Amino acid sequence: MAVRARLTPPRDARENWPWHTAKTASLRASLLFGGDRRMEAENFLGQGFGTRRAIESKSNGWTALKSIARTWQPSRLKGIQVGPEFGTAFLAATQVFDLRPVARKWLSLDRTGDHADRILKQGTILLTCSGDVGRATLAHSTTDQLLVSHDLLRIDADPAWHGWVYAYLRAPTIRATMKSAQYRHIIKHLETEHLDHLPVVIPRREATRRVCSEKSTAIVAARNTAIEKISAAEALFSAQFQDPRPRPPRDLGFARRASGSIFGKRRRLDAWTYNPEAAAIEVALREQAIEWQSLGDIGCQIWLPNRFRRVPAEDGLELVDSSSIFEINPDPGRRIAADQIADRNGGMVELDWLMMSRSGQIYGLLGSVVLATTAHEGKVVSDDVIRIDTNSGIDPGYLYVVLSHNDLGRPRVKALAYGSSIPHIEVEDLKQLGIPRLESEVEQAIGSLAREAFASWASADAAENEMAEIAEQEIADFLAAS
Repeated sequence: MAVRARLTPPRDARENWPWHTAKTASLRASLLFGGDRRMEAENFLGQGFGTRRAIESKSNGWTALKSIARTWQPSRLKGIQVGPEFGTAFLAATQVFDLRPVARKWLSLDRTGDHADRILKQGTILLTCSGDVGRATLAHSTTDQLLVSHDLLRIDADPAWHGWVYAYLRAPTIRATMKSAQYRHIIKHLETEHLDHLPVVIPRREATRRVCSEKSTAIVAARNTAIEKISAAEALFSAQFQDPRPRPPRDLGFARRASGSIFGKRRRLDAWTYNPEAAAIEVALREQAIEWQSLGDIGCQIWLPNRFRRVPAEDGLELVDSSSIFEINPDPGRRIAADQIADRNGGMVELDWLMMSRSGQIYGLLGSVVLATTAHEGKVVSDDVIRIDTNSGIDPGYLYVVLSHNDLGRPRVKALAYGSSIPHIEVEDLKQLGIPRLESEVEQAIGSLAREAFASWASADAAENEMAEIAEQEIADFLAAS
């Protein structure tokens, strides 16, 4: 009998197979009769379920969330999508966690039911109720006068409890507890009733609630300050360039001579590379700048780390993925072994380096850039993020504004992209990108505002983490008490 050809050499027969060991537990059927819980076994097996039972087993020292806060959710959104000039900007649930949310949809306010409930007040506690459930944040100026998805639970806490409730929801233990109440198999969900019955540990000292209240106020203020400073930096940059010529509409076709455009470059045949808007912006910047230099001429070091394996390691370094760098206080990433990463600083970045997303969609994160802060130090950043070390050739804050400015920067950066399915930006193309130079005092003023903005974002994240640690310790002490 013929033996079928193999693509690999024959392997030795294995006798001891590492069969998966199912995680099991026995529970009383009465736990199902409360009406709040479904039959998903994973909810009962998770650590969060045990924590909830341990808190509820205490005769005092805790209360249900509904006694100190109102949890509610707008009705399912039914809006009419219109153009930006006619509608109100709409944000999806995950966009409220972006450093600078960019609306992609605009809805008719007159045709959107209960639209007043969808416009958030600053300081409102928001909680994801589908997908990755239980992630909390505070509404601040980025959501002012915008419509926000119904896929976020709103929590209006009593003023005396507001800071503590937010700190409590940010605690890792309580995040796991909320996940133990989720239901459905593919896309997890939480309902307002689940939050209403969430047990909340009462702090032993009044000072704890006061500290959390002060920190929550400071977090909103710091993030508002960051937005104000970055907006001021962009306004100062825009004021240096007055372009009286109207730019070509984005939705019209255009023609280019092949001899003058395509054959003189290393480019592919991507039409977006030659779009008139980016060309018009570059002409205006060139004419009005004091000097025009490429990033390579300035002396910036620009590189992309080699791809590295994500080997899980409990005592390894935290991995920051390419989307997390654009969020406010993202969830901690998984830990990996970093000893095999062959890159400068072992895959980590230094303070005030710029990080740019090298892949994505034109309308999404492609070409987006952020400044590295203290929050990124000591962590491995994804190998899909381009590093830019200005090497003292240009103020990093000023360069950030040049690359990220919505009208004068982003269109030029996105014109570097190639590829149709998942566009990419090449390091060599980025090195050739022209940068308008201004008076050194002006560049420093713009750069200082940008760096202060990112410092404010980092301080808000640090305060938020401190609140979570306070709540986590309070929970641990409560459970340890006899």
